Amino acid sequence: MNEAEGTAGWTSPLRIRRGPRWNEQRPTWREAKPALIADALKRASARPSGNWFVVGASRDVVGGRPHGRTVAGVEVVLWRTGTGALRAGPGACPHLGAPLRDSRVVCGTLLCHWHGLALDGGPFAGWEPFPVHDDGVLVWVRLDGAGGEEPLERPVVPPRPVPGGAVDAVFTAVGRCEPEDVVANRLDPWHGSWFHPYSFVDLRVVDAPRGDARDAFAVEVSFRVAGRLVVPVRAEFTAPGPRTVVMRITEGEGVGSVVETHATPLTAPASARPRTAVVEAVVAASDRRGFALARAAAPLLRPLVRRTAGRLWRDDLAYAERRWELRGSGRFPG
Repeated sequence: MNEAEGTAGWTSPLRIRRGPRWNEQRPTWREAKPALIADALKRASARPSGNWFVVGASRDVVGGRPHGRTVAGVEVVLWRTGTGALRAGPGACPHLGAPLRDSRVVCGTLLCHWHGLALDGGPFAGWEPFPVHDDGVLVWVRLDGAGGEEPLERPVVPPRPVPGGAVDAVFTAVGRCEPEDVVANRLDPWHGSWFHPYSFVDLRVVDAPRGDARDAFAVEVSFRVAGRLVVPVRAEFTAPGPRTVVMRITEGEGVGSVVETHATPLTAPASARPRTAVVEAVVAASDRRGFALARAAAPLLRPLVRRTAGRLWRDDLAYAERRWELRGSGRFPG
């Protein structure tokens, strides 16, 4: 096959947008009905999580050092054994309460830096391990005391592109709000073009949830690349659990790619000053031949993806924090 034949069927995913300016776009407030969003949030909140909480990126828990995080008011420490297996448990040493996140991992054993107490991941002196799961992109911990639900053996991990054929990146930010405020933000796709014109244009919600088995928002939207250059796609937003919203591209460039938004409470339930971590995983795939270059360049692409997510979440956390403030004062209109 010569070069001309190899490129004859190629089409660019880029389009030139000739739409209206920001202030001239069609208002969406009539469609973004508070009751519709509230009902979608209520259904999401009723779905089981099995007491599983996303802690962070799988690649952040590396051999040789522990990884600490407070989840739902519970101090948690994670580390890897010599074979790479994941372990987790309470973050306080059972001897005198040392912060195990500051300790060391030696030959797969967590060694407390205060007095040298060794933990291999099994029960010891009242220290009980937590169930943990590594899905290859994110790590999860099960906290039955904090979750209060019927426990599940494994977390509900949304379907993703085949790992070997995808590029993934994970972004984390923290806001003063509760998980439901983060989820509610994602269950309002109508704000995309208005609130994030630097990333989304021409967003149109073409189908809304009706409480059926599918229960999804379908949108047509163009991702802004640079200036008037955009990539149009069709995507669906679903909420498979009380703290997770998934955007999946269903038509256009990157079909099957997902953006998973996980809202992990850091403070205990009913805290007067709640804090929630947004852990967002982007798992991108494409059937274009050139995508192999993107996979090879994944270490260089991940900071760019995180920077893009960071800009979006700078605004969306302000949205979620505002929602929490209004709810607390009884002034939220929803």
